[in-house]
Amino acid sequence: MQAATYILANRYRNVLYVGVTNNLARRVYEHKQKLNHGFTSQYHVDQLVYYELYPSITDAISREKMIKKKSRRGKIKLIESMNPNWQDLYTGSL
Repeated sequence: MQAATYILANRYRNVLYVGVTNNLARRVYEHKQKLNHGFTSQYHVDQLVYYELYPSITDAISREKMIKKKSRRGKIKLIESMNPNWQDLYTGSL
């Protein structure tokens, strides 16, 4: 498995969440099923709109920190550079 940095949005695109994981398919599934109570389940943030894969979790964490420092506008530009229509990129098997 590769490590990943990812961005989730709710269906209205007004809430964004930046995360990191060592198993993207499993982690997005957990968000979609609301298996972990917290921010994403409370605000229904479960659409995978952006991700980057890395060979190590250390690299993914470094990138997560850089993305979190971006303004909302910067995060939106990043999302739209890969996914201009904000489609849910989760396929279940990533």
